[in-house]
Amino acid sequence: MTAARAESPDGVVMSLYLRTKTLHVEAERTGIIRDLLRGEASREGYALLLRNLLPAYQAMEQGLKHHLRSPGVGVLAQYRLDRAPAIESDLEALYGAGWSDDIPLLAAGDLYAQRVARASEGDGSRLIAHAYTRYLGDLSGGQILQRLLARSPGLQPAELNFYDFPRFSDLDALKAEYRKALDHAGVVAADRHAVVEEAAIAFSLNIDLSCAVQAALLRRSAASTAAE
Repeated sequence: MTAARAESPDGVVMSLYLRTKTLHVEAERTGIIRDLLRGEASREGYALLLRNLLPAYQAMEQGLKHHLRSPGVGVLAQYRLDRAPAIESDLEALYGAGWSDDIPLLAAGDLYAQRVARASEGDGSRLIAHAYTRYLGDLSGGQILQRLLARSPGLQPAELNFYDFPRFSDLDALKAEYRKALDHAGVVAADRHAVVEEAAIAFSLNIDLSCAVQAALLRRSAASTAAE
C-alpha cells in the first residue's frame, strides 16, 4: 500500500498526492499487491515481496541518516521510522536464518533500490518522495494489510513486525506529524518539481516490483507443476 490522502492544501504532500493518485489506484489493482488486498497471497509471495522491498528501505534509511543534519530532509530522518530491521526480522520468522539465500532478489527490486540510492545524492531532497511513498503508506494502508495478512494466509505477529511502530503509541498522530515534516522538507527543497516527479517514479517502480513478484511466483508454480 502507498501513501494516504494529504491534509495540507498548500504543501508538497498535497502535490505528491495529486501527482500520484492515479498511480496509487493502479498499484492497488496490479501484481502481488492486488492479491494481498484480496486475501489471495501466499506466505511465499509475501516473503518474496518483502525480500525485494528490503534493499529500497535500506537505501532510503541510509540516505536519510546521511542527511540527518540537513535543514530539510534531516527533519524526516529524526523520526527514525526505520523499517529495514523489521523486514529482516519478519523474513527470518517466515523463512528462517537462511532467508537471504533462499529468497531471490529480483531485477525489479534491485532497480528500485538503485533509484532510491540516487535520490539521496546532492541535498537528498528527492528522498522526500520515497519517504512519502513508503512510510506514509506503511502508516496508512499498511495497517490494513497487517490485518489482512493475519487473516489470510494467517501470518503470526512475529511475522508482521513491518507494520508495527513500537516507539509510537498513536499512529494517527504520527501520520499527521510526519505529513507536516514532509511539507517542511518540501519548502526547503531546492527543486520541488523534481521531488514531485520522483514520487511518480517511486510509484511506478513499486508497480513494476509488484508485477515482477507475481510473475516470478507464476513461473515457479508452472515449473513445479511441470516437474510433477
